[in-house]
Amino acid sequence: MEKTSSPTPGTGSSAYLNALTLEIEKKLQRALASPTQRRNLLQELFADNALEVDDRARGIIFSREEDAISPVEDDADGQLCFFNLLADYYVRVPDSGKQILHLILQLWSQSFASHIFFLLFHKWLFEAQLDNIEVLLRFSSALVQGATNVFWIDIQTNARRFQSLFQYLLDEVALAPKRLNKIPVQAQRELFLLLSRFTLFYNSVDKHESFLKQFPVFLNAFLVGGPADFFVIEVADQLQKLKVEPVLLHYLSHIKVLQGGIIHHFPKSKCLTLN
Repeated sequence: MEKTSSPTPGTGSSAYLNALTLEIEKKLQRALASPTQRRNLLQELFADNALEVDDRARGIIFSREEDAISPVEDDADGQLCFFNLLADYYVRVPDSGKQILHLILQLWSQSFASHIFFLLFHKWLFEAQLDNIEVLLRFSSALVQGATNVFWIDIQTNARRFQSLFQYLLDEVALAPKRLNKIPVQAQRELFLLLSRFTLFYNSVDKHESFLKQFPVFLNAFLVGGPADFFVIEVADQLQKLKVEPVLLHYLSHIKVLQGGIIHHFPKSKCLTLN
């Protein structure tokens, strides 16, 4: 299904999203204060932000009298989740997310911290002005780690709840040099390897040629080969890890679509499974 724009947020939206932000801050503070409950609290917070926006919340956010924040898009399944709204809000009103960032930094090594960072700040990272290279690299690495964890949840459940996040990273970052160049080259490489692993799952085979053309230069390219070789290595590695049969079959069927393109880069042992 094609993406469709949601109604324009209006009266009450800023107040509502600010209230949500305060609730997120409170739960992060509770996680900091309670080591024994920390993992459960962070897991709950991740799940809360991944929930679809219900009718009551939509009624508050999308009243028509005021354009409080920019329109957001439903994801590929027509869903609008809280992280979609909050991610746009933190781009439009950057100061509103500062305390959450501060708290996440204190929980950096904890399970689900990178998940939450990715959901809430995947757009902010490419719009903010961050002059500290060390901080930028840290945030960029956290984004890639969080994205990996979140996309694997979709893999394990054979769902595409987070497809809008993948599409943003592919269409609005990897294929948009202005945003891509906001992050260090090392992070760009990590991002492209990540996207290579999930491109087939999220049905983006039609963009693989444009994607390969934007591939950053790797220091070991003289040993490995070109972008297609890196892409194939990542997909082959992903195939080894897949345990959900429908997902594995989905990957194999999309590899066949690439026949005549990059499929000749796959090892013969992999190609035999496609016959």
